[in-house]
Amino acid sequence: MMRHLISAADLSRDDAVLILDTAEEMARVADRPIKKLPALRGRTVVNLFFEDSTRTRISFEAAEKRLSADVINFAAKGSSVSKGESLKDTAQTLEAMGVDAVVIRHGASGAPYNLATSGWIDAAVINAGDGTHQHPTQALLDAFTMRRRLIGPDAGLGQDLGGKRITIVGDVLHSRVARSNVDLLHTLGAEVTLVAPPTLLPVGVDSWPCEVSYSLDQVLAKSDAVMMLRVQRERMNAAFFPTEREYARRYGLDGYRMAKMPEHAIVMHPGPMVRGMEITAEVADSERCTAIEQVANGVHTRMAVLYLLLGGNEPAGATTRTEESK
Repeated sequence: MMRHLISAADLSRDDAVLILDTAEEMARVADRPIKKLPALRGRTVVNLFFEDSTRTRISFEAAEKRLSADVINFAAKGSSVSKGESLKDTAQTLEAMGVDAVVIRHGASGAPYNLATSGWIDAAVINAGDGTHQHPTQALLDAFTMRRRLIGPDAGLGQDLGGKRITIVGDVLHSRVARSNVDLLHTLGAEVTLVAPPTLLPVGVDSWPCEVSYSLDQVLAKSDAVMMLRVQRERMNAAFFPTEREYARRYGLDGYRMAKMPEHAIVMHPGPMVRGMEITAEVADSERCTAIEQVANGVHTRMAVLYLLLGGNEPAGATTRTEESK
């Protein structure tokens, strides 16, 4: 494994499959009465969040604590950052405290890369979302969920997503989740199609390793998984579509559209869901929707990433079996 996890595009096929297989081992730990491993005992991990977050921050914190790491949560609001402190000074402060890893979410695209390559801090850096750029652990947990649902927990070990057809729908322009998933799913051999109105597709999308469609109805029948993206109003500075009702009519997933999907196909959503806009309550609450599974799988996947970056000197399975024998 590499030193940092900054972008899903940095992962090779073997790297990604190793993380997914390790996450499968971590998922088995979650079924035990005591869900902790000693793998990162004595290590210190800082969650450095410059943007608001609920799922990602809590997921990382749960993963770190289950690996027995010492956890420090840092929120920009109420800290010296709000007084004007730079990222460099914050990083050097953390370096002086002797931290082993920094999980960073930042509104500026490229901030995690700068932190990892600047020399300001000698710690592993994990990107928990930067601007509209990347969110690699979200892509990994999505791929983990797809592999479990479409192939199976045991049958999927060592396997990629070759031949699977994944459709990503909605606000691609502002979505770091979409960018990360396109990169990772392509690496894992899946066929990806982006569906969105032209105004919500980024410049240069033609060079991405995926297909592009403007019609959701045309691609549903051949999709193994349909991932709905939230419309990110907080990042919008213009009118990208006429009305919410019009957007829902063209690009929302309801029961009628879900019925067009193959029987085995799943519906995914990175959250938070805006019910009634990109997804209806009927679809969100159906057995085919994996939104809650994705939250649980996020902990397993982030445990795997932390384990491999910070001290996986032996297979995770060996660690779990040793603990179970005690």
